[in-house]
Amino acid sequence: MTPPPVAICCGEPAGIGPEVAAKAWAALRHDVPMVWIGDPRHLPDGIRWTEVTQCAEAGNAEALPVLRHDFPATSTAGQPNLENAQGVIDVIARGVDLVTSGIASALCTAPIHKKVLMDGAGFAYPGHTEYLEALTQAPRAVMMLASDALRVVPTTIHIALEDVPDALTPDLLRTTISITAQSLRDQFHIHDPRIAVAGLNPHAGEGGKMGRQELDWIEALVAEIASEGIAVTGPWPADTMFHTAVRSRYDAAICMYHDQALIPIKTLDFDRGVNVTLGLPIIRTSPDHGTAFDIAGRDIANPTSMIEAIKLAHQMAGGT
Repeated sequence: MTPPPVAICCGEPAGIGPEVAAKAWAALRHDVPMVWIGDPRHLPDGIRWTEVTQCAEAGNAEALPVLRHDFPATSTAGQPNLENAQGVIDVIARGVDLVTSGIASALCTAPIHKKVLMDGAGFAYPGHTEYLEALTQAPRAVMMLASDALRVVPTTIHIALEDVPDALTPDLLRTTISITAQSLRDQFHIHDPRIAVAGLNPHAGEGGKMGRQELDWIEALVAEIASEGIAVTGPWPADTMFHTAVRSRYDAAICMYHDQALIPIKTLDFDRGVNVTLGLPIIRTSPDHGTAFDIAGRDIANPTSMIEAIKLAHQMAGGT
């Protein structure tokens, strides 16, 4: 049985989100039911759309199905309007409600611009992941970036690099590994997932010469978790974890901070990377790119990451 439609949140109206969502619907309309939540005035000129009042109508739509969510202002490509900030936030909450209630099968969120939301509506969260964690009351959400080439999970996310050593605690790392392993089993259907853990310091500390976290607690924690039945190894030097031969030895890499995780996947598979939030009671994916104000409104945005994000959400919900 085909699951209910994937709900697509509009994201920042002045970015490329509306464009890539429309292009993704055109590419997937015969394979994946989906519905776009937003203000149709923010769709690119010439996009055919049809208003639906419930998600179930989306599967038969001959144009982009839209659950209308009116915003205070129109939108100019590349020029975010602070008046629309609260609308972006409200659409995310509406999408979560649809999935939580079972009306939609999964949530796919177009990119937001965090500074716009903070300046325009006092957005109190560093990013999508933390907001979704709060909306769903999940004890802990984990961000995974996934593609056919690599899956990576940053243990600390949207914080300054200087704050990482203090934020990186045994409890946080243990929880991240546990949620990742469980999600690989339950949502990615990998029976016995293999997880590789990166070191925090260059060369994984070089025996304490370049930092002591690996010796002081990371190595012991990884060994303890492995003894409990999770196939986890490390800490490994991050600079040798991502070439082809090594990637074949694990199903996901746990990294210690944002760029340690995102640089390799964006280098290997920029267009097809998908942001997946693990640990939530709902399925949520997102394209692995930003609002791209510089090319918004020019009809040149590549929809591949959005297409992959919608496809993965559908598959995780039980679709084929």
